[in-house]
Amino acid sequence: MKRARNRHTGHWRLMAVVVGLALLVIADVAAAFQVYKWKDEHGVTHYGDAPPPRAKSEVLKTDARRSVDAPALPYELARAVQAAPVVLYTTARCDGCDQGRSLLRARGVPFAERTVATLEDQQQLRQASGGKDELPLLLVGSRGIAGFQAAAWQEALNAAAYPQKTMLPAGYRFAAALPAAGATPPTR
Repeated sequence: MKRARNRHTGHWRLMAVVVGLALLVIADVAAAFQVYKWKDEHGVTHYGDAPPPRAKSEVLKTDARRSVDAPALPYELARAVQAAPVVLYTTARCDGCDQGRSLLRARGVPFAERTVATLEDQQQLRQASGGKDELPLLLVGSRGIAGFQAAAWQEALNAAAYPQKTMLPAGYRFAAALPAAGATPPTR
C-alpha cells in the first residue's frame, strides 16, 4: 500500500512540473504580443494586437522621397520620432560620422542625414548647431550634440524615449542622405 502511494505522489509531482512548464511557455508567448488600445471617431474603445487603423497617418517620414508604401513604424517608435526627430549632420571621410551613423542604424533609430560639403551646407550646419562647425552633429528633437560621443548620444536617445533595441519593421530602409543646404532646416 505504501508503494502505491509513493507512485501516485511521483505522478502528481511530474504533473505539477509539466503544468508549471506549460504555464511558463504560455506566459513567454503572451509576453511576445503587444496589445494596442485606442478610441475610434465615435469614442468607442478598442483593443487589439495590431496598431490602430489611424497609425499609418501618424507615421512621420524623415525624407520626402521615402515611398508611401514604406512599412509603418511600431507605435512606440513612431511616437518618439514625432516627439523628437533625429537629424545627423555628416561629411565625407569622417570616422565619427561613420560611427554615429552605425550607432543609429544598429539601435534602429530612423534619422534624416544631412551632408556638409559646400559653403551653403556649412551655413546650414551653423544655423542648426547654434554656430558650431564640429561634425558629426546629432540633433534629437531640440537637443544637439557636437562630435561623436556614444554615451551622450545613447543618453539623448533614451531621454527622447527611443527604444533601446531596434523595432524597425522588416523591409525598412533608411532615408538617403541629403545636402544640408538643400533640406528644410530642423527647428530647434
